[in-house]
Order: sequence, then C-alpha cells, then structure tokens
Amino acid sequence: MRQNACHPTKTVPCQPVNAAGKIRRVGAGVGPCKGAQERLIRVPCSTGAWTRPARSDRRALAAVAVTGQPGQPLRVMIAGAPAAGKGTQCAKIVDKYGLMHISVGDLLRAEVAAGTPAGRKAKNFMDNGDLVPNEVVVEMVKNKLGEDEVQQNGWLLDGYPRSGEQAEAIEKEGIRPDIFLLINVPDELLIDRVVGRRSDPATGEIYHLTFKPPPPEIVSRLVQRSDDTEEKARNRLRTYHANVDAVVGYYKNEVVEIDGTASMDMVFEDIVAAIDGIRHLA
Repeated sequence: MRQNACHPTKTVPCQPVNAAGKIRRVGAGVGPCKGAQERLIRVPCSTGAWTRPARSDRRALAAVAVTGQPGQPLRVMIAGAPAAGKGTQCAKIVDKYGLMHISVGDLLRAEVAAGTPAGRKAKNFMDNGDLVPNEVVVEMVKNKLGEDEVQQNGWLLDGYPRSGEQAEAIEKEGIRPDIFLLINVPDELLIDRVVGRRSDPATGEIYHLTFKPPPPEIVSRLVQRSDDTEEKARNRLRTYHANVDAVVGYYKNEVVEIDGTASMDMVFEDIVAAIDGIRHLA
C-alpha cells in the first residue's frame, strides 16, 4: 500500500517488491498538497508496502536492488547536476566509508602526468584539442578500479559515466555499482547556487551571497568565476539533462534518488541511509 504524502492514513495499492524479495528503487516524492514535500519510500516487507517513515528511521529511507555479495567492498556511483552539492557529499562519503574516490577528470590528469600507456594516448588527443575517446577513458577507469587498494576498500565513482555511450562502454567491462546515488535539485535553485557563488582569493574559501554570506569586511575582494554566469550555467544544465536519463537507464535497479534541496547534513543522512540499507540487505 502507498501512503498519501499529505494524508498518511490514506493508502492506495502499489506494486510489491521483486521476486527475489529485494527492493528495486526509491525516490523523493512531492506530496499533492501545496507546500508539502515528503519522501515515499519502499521498505523491505512481505507486502512490498510503501511508507512515509520518520526521518530518524534512516534505514527505511534506503531501497535499492542489491547486486553485490556479502562481505564485498562497496561500489558506489554518484551523479548530480553542476552545483547539486556532489563534491561536498563525495568528501563526506569517503570520510565515513573509507572508499577510494575516483573522479575521472582527476584520473585523466594523473594518468597523463604519470605517462601511463592510457595517459600517453589521452595526451595525444588533448594536445590536439580533441576530446579523449571513450575507450581510452574506460581503459583508465578499468585500470584504476583494478588496483589492489581500490579492490580492498571499495570505490566511489564520481560523475562518471556521463552519457549512455559511456555507461554502455563500462558495462561491457563488467563495471557496475551496488548503488547509484542521484542528487536531484530543481534547475532554478541550481542557477541561484551558481550565480551567487564567490571565492576569496586570499583564503580559497567559497561563499554564497545568499546561502553562505561572506563577512562584510572581505566582500570587496571576492571574485566570481568566469563560468559562474546564468547563461553558462544553463548551458551546463542542458548538457546534463540531455544525458542523465540515458545513464540512469543503465542502473534503474540500483538508483536511489536523493533530495538535494535539503541542508548538506540532511542530504548526507539520506545518503548514509541508502548506503547502510544495501549493506544491511546484502
């Protein structure tokens, strides 16, 4: 049964869990009543019921298909639009779970600097001003995920794959997550986050004119990144939306949608609940 987000006592039928008894996916639901925003969460039970648990019931917020085996290191992918807060959450995930954080951009630069075979291939394209082909990037990712330290500790693959083609390529290499975290934030809020962002060149601290106001005495020295304009932010969002559905389609049984409009700590609570949920079910 599904509980109405605004009227918890009213229920309607819903589909049960899959035949294996595992949970399929979960998202942040918006209630039909004006101003209401409640999560509709599928939890493990014999009837496959949907409930609206209290936030303190963190495990009930998690609902995903478990693809890993008990005792295996955790494999996590995370995605979100620019300014969705993905970087902050990645740092928190790594700190709590000890996963190896793999950002493809950082990996690409490191491989080129180290002069690895894949790095040399990539450098040839980069020197010519061309995009690095998927097969070269996939080779780097595969090699990194195969390192002993990554195999022992598990991995957090940050912002990759970014397209259906890339998802297909790594799928062919047997690279698949236990959980795919998708941080959702409305576009207009993302735009507000971007255009109000300022950095302090003296300290490197990042502020926001609305959400994290700087001390008055340093306002005059703050700078705005050249790409933190509304026009460029909307262009990045168009690219993101053009590709994210195709990527999610490859991981529909592993996706957990996270409401990224909450505070950083509350978002992380939901992420922890999702990760702990699959570890509990495994």
